[in-house]
Amino acid sequence: MRVEVLYFAVLRERLKMEAEAVDLPAGATVKLARAALAERHPEIAPLFPQVRSAVNRQMVDDDHPLGDGDELALSPPVAGGAPRPIAVLPPPLSLDEVVACVQGPAQGGIVTFTGTVRRQGQQPNVVRLEYEAYAPMAEDVLSAIAAEIEREIPGARLAIHHRTGTLAVGEVAVVIAASAPHRAEAFEACRAAIERLKQRAPIWKKEIGEDGAVWVGLGP
Repeated sequence: MRVEVLYFAVLRERLKMEAEAVDLPAGATVKLARAALAERHPEIAPLFPQVRSAVNRQMVDDDHPLGDGDELALSPPVAGGAPRPIAVLPPPLSLDEVVACVQGPAQGGIVTFTGTVRRQGQQPNVVRLEYEAYAPMAEDVLSAIAAEIEREIPGARLAIHHRTGTLAVGEVAVVIAASAPHRAEAFEACRAAIERLKQRAPIWKKEIGEDGAVWVGLGP
């Protein structure tokens, strides 16, 4: 089947085209289409964690099935758009963005966590960290963690953003905001989020020190 793919803003600039027709196997989903486009156009693939998909002018998730003749629009973040509550991405993180995701008139307490690269890790003299992630799966896992905590703690809201790439000592690796009608629940939700993230998210950390390098949890 054939799908018409539309590109906008930074995607259009990098590709130097506004649209193209792409042949996909019958029964393909948006996820498969995005994977095929990332392989075809590696110059825009790093942007995909921040790009949303619309089919026939309706925003959809990755499991949405495609049909012959469908229009698939790839949409980068819009200026002034609402921040995403869950994100795994290379640009520097903003605590204000995650806080904005969980604010509301019923939320009496907001607790935040900011994780930074420290000098002392498994090695005594860390120079930098290198974070690697299976970004689409990591975002799914973080979304699942947020959803389960919100079910366990009525009224809680969570937002989690995590960096990838190379980070120097002092740079921010993860930011979390948790809100709830009362402060105790907000603290509980924030703590649960970072603990479960560390256990389950497919995000790997390599420590680069003055005397060598080590994958945290795996060894050299």
